Amino acid sequence: MNEFKTYHPIVNFTYFVLVIGFSCFFLHPVCLGISLTSGFICSVMLKGKAQIRKNLLYMLPMALMAALFNPAFNHEGVTVLHYLPNGNPLTLESVAYGLCAALMIAGVICHFSCYNEVMTSDKFIYLFGKIIPGLSLIFSMTLRFVPRFSHQLKVVAGAQKCLGRDVSSGSLIKRAKHGLSILSVMTTWALENAIETADSMKARGYGIPGRTAFSIFTFDKRDAKALVCILLSGIYTLIGGIMGGMSFSFFPTMKSVEISPFGASVFLAYFLLCICPIVIEIQEVRRWKAYALKM
Repeated sequence: MNEFKTYHPIVNFTYFVLVIGFSCFFLHPVCLGISLTSGFICSVMLKGKAQIRKNLLYMLPMALMAALFNPAFNHEGVTVLHYLPNGNPLTLESVAYGLCAALMIAGVICHFSCYNEVMTSDKFIYLFGKIIPGLSLIFSMTLRFVPRFSHQLKVVAGAQKCLGRDVSSGSLIKRAKHGLSILSVMTTWALENAIETADSMKARGYGIPGRTAFSIFTFDKRDAKALVCILLSGIYTLIGGIMGGMSFSFFPTMKSVEISPFGASVFLAYFLLCICPIVIEIQEVRRWKAYALKM
């Protein structure tokens, strides 16, 4: 999936701000299902089929832990399923709330993984470099830190293993020493990398008033159409959420807003917003296939 990445940064950023924001605040099970499904599909399209296994590895344990831990501390609700050994009730509402919270977290993580793949550091700096140069640089470095740290950790661990400092073999004390050695190397690398990046940007005059910068991003009709669709569906969803079109309460009993034509239209708008990158990619695949048939 590369087509959505070619759109203007303002289109990509607007989409992720709306989707991630709505995913954090709309706890209706339908909204959570839409958010998680769209985020899961987008992450697989962006990173390949291997991402399916990675997504399931953290989503399934998370859902299980939330379903187990939330009822252990939250005893609200009137539908008692069982009584715990300490005498506290296990309620259906607390279990449902824990599962929905796990779905929300999984959906947000999926969308953030897509964000890291689509919104590169140059796109973010292009949007906010002139407005908040210092903060935009720090935020861009923060988003890049985790994937770069993971990659460098594999390199360092492989090099240490060749030197006989493997953390997976030997006594517990030796493995701990080898792990601390790797941690020391990674800490030094992270600090040096941050200093080098700051010095490099300072040498280039980053953040100086009046400084011009070259940009490869152009806003065309394709970007305008996508931005209008995203904004219309996002604003309509926001209005619907404010008016209670997607409200859902868990306590004391689970209660959802009555389904009406307006409520259905709000869910539809949210669905269209979430699947925008998927629709864009499908359209691009169809264009390529049509072009290949003509050739």
